[in-house]
Amino acid sequence: MGITPPAGNMLGAAVAGPIVGFVAVGYGWRASFVVVMLILAAGMWRRSSAAVLLFMALLAIIVALFSLFLIEASNILGVVVPLLFIGGGGYLFWKLVRVLGRIQAPASPSQAPASR
Repeated sequence: MGITPPAGNMLGAAVAGPIVGFVAVGYGWRASFVVVMLILAAGMWRRSSAAVLLFMALLAIIVALFSLFLIEASNILGVVVPLLFIGGGGYLFWKLVRVLGRIQAPASPSQAPASR
């Protein structure tokens, strides 16, 4: 006899509240998540390629985890919610590839100020 998550599957456990899977999420983890997101947001606002790359890595992890949630889906909600996260995360990842390329690309000679 094992421990069952609140809603019968891991997705329900993640949505249910302070218990994610079999691990209780304390306020320290929540606060650290908020701090990391604020640091990444500030870095992306300043157009830091490292911050964009780290956010893209986080998106890739989220898409992979929701793909695993999709494997064990037992009802229509268990299928729709992961598909929304996978689709949204994949679309945002695709758009950030272009942004990262533009951040890292040097300015073209036509846009550079003329030095005389």
